[in-house]
Amino acid sequence: MDDMRKRLISCFELVFPDLPVSEIPSASQASLSAWDSVAAITMVNVVEDEFNLQIDLDILADLDSFERILAYLETEVRAA
Repeated sequence: MDDMRKRLISCFELVFPDLPVSEIPSASQASLSAWDSVAAITMVNVVEDEFNLQIDLDILADLDSFERILAYLETEVRAA
């Protein structure tokens, strides 16, 4: 498992402590009732801190799953 994926899993563990680690890679707003607007903002803050980047809140609606956040991070890190 690559470092970025591990770090993002750690972010999800902080925001969703009751979510089993095995379910994190398939997590999405649609599948988690706990992933409400507050959790979405919290996730952005945790990810920004972990990866030392600024996420434009205009794309918040697009970051609605583990895989989409990971894809965003991979794009941002490569661009930096």
